[in-house]
Amino acid sequence: MPNSPWQGVGANWSANRRIALVALVLTALLVVAGCVAWFTGRSDHTPQSAPAAPSASTSSKPSPTAPGPTPQEAGSVPRPPQIADPIAYAKAVAAMLWSYDTRNTSRDQQLAGMRAWMTAETTYADWASISGQVPDPVLWSRMADQDQHASAAISEGHYPALFKQALAEDPSAITEAYVYVVTVHGKQKLAWKGGGGAEDRAVTVAVQCRPDRDCALAAIAPRVAQ
Repeated sequence: MPNSPWQGVGANWSANRRIALVALVLTALLVVAGCVAWFTGRSDHTPQSAPAAPSASTSSKPSPTAPGPTPQEAGSVPRPPQIADPIAYAKAVAAMLWSYDTRNTSRDQQLAGMRAWMTAETTYADWASISGQVPDPVLWSRMADQDQHASAAISEGHYPALFKQALAEDPSAITEAYVYVVTVHGKQKLAWKGGGGAEDRAVTVAVQCRPDRDCALAAIAPRVAQ
Protein backbone atom coordinates (compact mmCIF):
# COMPACT_ATOMS: atom_id res chain seq x y z
CA MET A 1 0.00 0.00 0.00
CA PRO A 2 1.39 3.46 -0.83
CA ASN A 3 2.93 5.38 2.02
CA SER A 4 2.50 8.86 0.52
CA PRO A 5 -0.93 10.53 0.71
CA TRP A 6 -0.18 12.85 -2.20
CA GLN A 7 -1.64 11.30 -5.33
CA GLY A 8 -1.39 13.56 -8.40
CA VAL A 9 -3.81 14.05 -11.24
CA GLY A 10 -1.83 13.47 -14.44
CA ALA A 11 1.56 14.10 -12.82
CA ASN A 12 4.26 12.06 -11.12
CA TRP A 13 6.41 13.11 -8.18
CA SER A 14 9.23 11.08 -6.68
CA ALA A 15 11.73 11.64 -3.87
CA ASN A 16 14.75 9.61 -2.82
CA ARG A 17 15.62 10.37 0.76
CA ARG A 18 17.24 8.17 3.35
CA ILE A 19 16.39 8.35 7.00
CA ALA A 20 19.33 8.70 9.36
CA LEU A 21 17.12 7.83 12.32
CA VAL A 22 17.90 4.11 12.17
CA ALA A 23 21.27 4.12 13.87
CA LEU A 24 20.23 6.69 16.45
CA VAL A 25 16.75 5.60 17.46
CA LEU A 26 16.25 1.99 16.48
CA THR A 27 19.65 0.97 17.81
CA ALA A 28 18.49 2.17 21.21
CA LEU A 29 15.35 0.11 20.75
CA LEU A 30 17.34 -2.97 19.73
CA VAL A 31 15.37 -3.43 16.54
CA VAL A 32 17.82 -2.22 13.92
CA ALA A 33 18.16 -5.58 12.25
CA GLY A 34 14.47 -5.96 11.60
CA CYS A 35 13.43 -2.34 11.17
CA VAL A 36 16.23 -1.06 8.94
CA ALA A 37 14.12 -1.93 5.90
CA TRP A 38 11.43 0.48 7.10
CA PHE A 39 13.76 3.43 7.62
CA THR A 40 16.35 3.17 4.85
CA GLY A 41 14.59 4.47 1.78
CA ARG A 42 11.68 6.37 0.29
CA SER A 43 9.09 4.92 -2.06
CA ASP A 44 8.08 6.87 -5.16
CA HIS A 45 4.54 8.16 -5.16
CA THR A 46 2.21 10.49 -7.00
CA PRO A 47 0.33 13.43 -5.35
CA GLN A 48 -3.43 14.04 -5.68
CA SER A 49 -5.54 15.99 -3.17
CA ALA A 50 -5.78 17.51 0.38
CA PRO A 51 -7.88 19.04 3.63
CA ALA A 52 -7.46 19.19 7.45
CA ALA A 53 -6.86 16.59 10.15
CA PRO A 54 -9.23 15.62 12.94
CA SER A 55 -8.21 16.84 16.37
CA ALA A 56 -7.07 14.41 19.05
CA SER A 57 -7.53 14.32 22.80
CA THR A 58 -5.32 16.61 24.88
CA SER A 59 -3.22 16.23 27.98
CA SER A 60 -2.09 18.80 30.52
CA LYS A 61 1.61 18.18 29.90
CA PRO A 62 3.65 20.80 28.01
CA SER A 63 4.58 20.14 24.40
CA PRO A 64 8.27 19.43 23.59
CA THR A 65 8.06 21.35 20.32
CA ALA A 66 8.12 25.07 19.73
CA PRO A 67 4.72 26.76 19.38
CA GLY A 68 3.15 25.94 16.04
CA PRO A 69 2.51 28.46 13.30
CA THR A 70 -0.58 30.63 13.48
CA PRO A 71 -3.52 29.57 11.29
CA GLN A 72 -2.48 32.27 8.81
CA GLU A 73 1.02 30.82 8.64
CA ALA A 74 0.02 27.17 8.45
CA GLY A 75 -3.12 27.38 6.30
CA SER A 76 -5.24 24.27 6.79
CA VAL A 77 -2.57 22.30 8.68
CA PRO A 78 -3.76 21.65 12.27
CA ARG A 79 -1.57 22.38 15.27
CA PRO A 80 -0.01 19.31 16.91
CA PRO A 81 -2.20 18.01 19.74
CA GLN A 82 -0.92 17.74 23.30
CA ILE A 83 -0.97 13.97 23.65
CA ALA A 84 1.25 11.75 25.80
CA ASP A 85 0.14 8.44 24.27
CA PRO A 86 2.28 7.26 21.28
CA ILE A 87 -0.51 5.50 19.40
CA ALA A 88 -2.95 8.39 19.83
CA TYR A 89 -0.33 10.86 18.62
CA ALA A 90 0.60 8.66 15.67
CA LYS A 91 -3.06 8.58 14.64
CA ALA A 92 -3.15 12.38 14.74
CA VAL A 93 0.04 12.48 12.66
CA ALA A 94 -1.49 10.21 10.02
CA ALA A 95 -4.64 12.34 9.89
CA MET A 96 -2.49 15.44 9.41
CA LEU A 97 -0.46 13.80 6.63
CA TRP A 98 -3.53 12.57 4.77
CA SER A 99 -5.38 15.89 5.05
CA TYR A 100 -4.57 19.07 3.13
CA ASP A 101 -6.23 21.85 1.14
CA THR A 102 -4.46 23.56 -1.74
CA ARG A 103 -7.38 25.98 -2.02
CA ASN A 104 -6.29 27.92 1.06
CA THR A 105 -2.81 26.59 1.87
CA SER A 106 0.44 27.32 0.06
CA ARG A 107 3.24 24.79 -0.12
CA ASP A 108 5.32 26.88 2.31
CA GLN A 109 2.39 26.99 4.73
CA GLN A 110 2.00 23.23 4.45
CA LEU A 111 5.65 22.67 5.31
CA ALA A 112 5.54 25.18 8.19
CA GLY A 113 2.50 23.48 9.65
CA MET A 114 4.07 20.03 9.38
CA ARG A 115 7.35 21.18 10.96
CA ALA A 116 5.46 22.21 14.10
CA TRP A 117 4.75 18.52 14.72
CA MET A 118 8.46 17.62 14.89
CA THR A 119 10.41 16.76 18.03
CA ALA A 120 12.69 19.54 19.22
CA GLU A 121 15.45 16.96 19.82
CA THR A 122 17.41 17.22 16.58
CA THR A 123 19.26 13.98 17.33
CA TYR A 124 16.07 12.05 16.68
CA ALA A 125 14.29 14.35 14.21
CA ASP A 126 14.37 13.44 10.51
CA TRP A 127 12.75 16.41 8.81
CA ALA A 128 13.67 15.11 5.35
CA SER A 129 11.33 12.14 5.76
CA ILE A 130 8.46 14.49 6.61
CA SER A 131 9.11 17.31 4.14
CA GLY A 132 9.68 14.71 1.43
CA GLN A 133 5.96 13.91 1.61
CA VAL A 134 5.08 17.29 0.08
CA PRO A 135 5.06 17.71 -3.73
CA ASP A 136 7.50 20.10 -5.37
CA PRO A 137 6.39 23.71 -5.98
CA VAL A 138 5.38 23.14 -9.61
CA LEU A 139 3.19 20.16 -8.80
CA TRP A 140 1.68 21.90 -5.78
CA SER A 141 0.72 24.79 -8.08
CA ARG A 142 -0.92 22.37 -10.50
CA MET A 143 -2.82 20.77 -7.64
CA ALA A 144 -3.99 24.21 -6.49
CA ASP A 145 -5.20 24.96 -10.01
CA GLN A 146 -7.48 21.94 -9.63
CA ASP A 147 -8.62 22.95 -6.08
CA GLN A 148 -7.30 19.62 -4.81
CA HIS A 149 -8.02 18.78 -1.20
CA ALA A 150 -8.37 15.71 1.00
CA SER A 151 -9.64 14.62 4.38
CA ALA A 152 -8.76 11.59 6.49
CA ALA A 153 -10.58 9.03 8.62
CA ILE A 154 -8.38 6.94 10.93
CA SER A 155 -9.41 3.37 11.61
CA GLU A 156 -6.67 2.04 13.91
CA GLY A 157 -3.09 2.32 15.12
CA HIS A 158 -0.80 -0.28 16.67
CA TYR A 159 2.80 -1.12 17.51
CA PRO A 160 4.33 -3.37 14.81
CA ALA A 161 5.11 -6.92 15.91
CA LEU A 162 8.88 -6.47 15.72
CA PHE A 163 8.75 -3.36 17.89
CA LYS A 164 6.63 -5.14 20.52
CA GLN A 165 9.02 -8.08 20.48
CA ALA A 166 12.01 -5.80 21.02
CA LEU A 167 10.34 -4.09 23.97
CA ALA A 168 9.41 -7.44 25.49
CA GLU A 169 13.01 -8.63 25.23
CA ASP A 170 14.44 -5.45 26.78
CA PRO A 171 11.84 -3.04 28.23
CA SER A 172 14.56 -0.64 29.43
CA ALA A 173 15.84 -0.03 25.89
CA ILE A 174 13.08 2.50 25.23
CA THR A 175 14.41 4.82 27.95
CA GLU A 176 17.31 5.99 25.77
CA ALA A 177 15.24 8.01 23.30
CA TYR A 178 11.60 7.18 24.14
CA VAL A 179 10.91 6.80 20.42
CA TYR A 180 8.01 4.50 19.55
CA VAL A 181 7.26 2.90 16.19
CA VAL A 182 3.55 2.96 15.32
CA THR A 183 1.63 1.82 12.23
CA VAL A 184 -1.65 3.58 11.43
CA HIS A 185 -4.39 2.60 8.99
CA GLY A 186 -7.21 4.75 7.65
CA LYS A 187 -8.91 6.12 4.57
CA GLN A 188 -8.28 9.29 2.59
CA LYS A 189 -11.11 11.06 0.79
CA LEU A 190 -9.89 13.02 -2.24
CA ALA A 191 -11.54 15.79 -4.26
CA TRP A 192 -10.63 18.15 -7.10
CA LYS A 193 -12.43 20.04 -9.84
CA GLY A 194 -14.78 17.62 -11.52
CA GLY A 195 -13.64 14.55 -9.62
CA GLY A 196 -12.87 12.77 -6.42
CA GLY A 197 -12.52 9.41 -4.75
CA ALA A 198 -11.26 7.58 -1.67
CA GLU A 199 -8.54 5.08 -0.95
CA ASP A 200 -7.18 3.11 1.98
CA ARG A 201 -3.98 4.41 3.57
CA ALA A 202 -1.33 3.08 5.94
CA VAL A 203 1.83 4.63 7.34
CA THR A 204 4.48 3.76 9.90
CA VAL A 205 5.85 6.64 11.95
CA ALA A 206 8.36 7.12 14.75
CA VAL A 207 7.10 9.34 17.56
CA GLN A 208 8.98 10.52 20.62
CA CYS A 209 7.02 10.51 23.88
CA ARG A 210 9.22 11.22 26.88
CA PRO A 211 7.51 10.75 30.29
CA ASP A 212 7.59 14.48 31.13
CA ARG A 213 6.47 15.77 27.71
CA ASP A 214 3.81 15.41 25.10
CA CYS A 215 4.59 13.35 22.03
CA ALA A 216 6.24 14.74 18.90
CA LEU A 217 6.95 13.36 15.44
CA ALA A 218 10.43 12.00 14.74
CA ALA A 219 10.22 10.37 11.30
CA ILE A 220 8.09 8.70 8.67
CA ALA A 221 9.08 5.24 7.48
CA PRO A 222 9.33 4.56 3.72
CA ARG A 223 7.41 1.30 4.10
CA VAL A 224 4.52 0.14 6.22
CA ALA A 225 5.43 -2.22 9.06
CA GLN A 226 2.90 -4.81 10.17
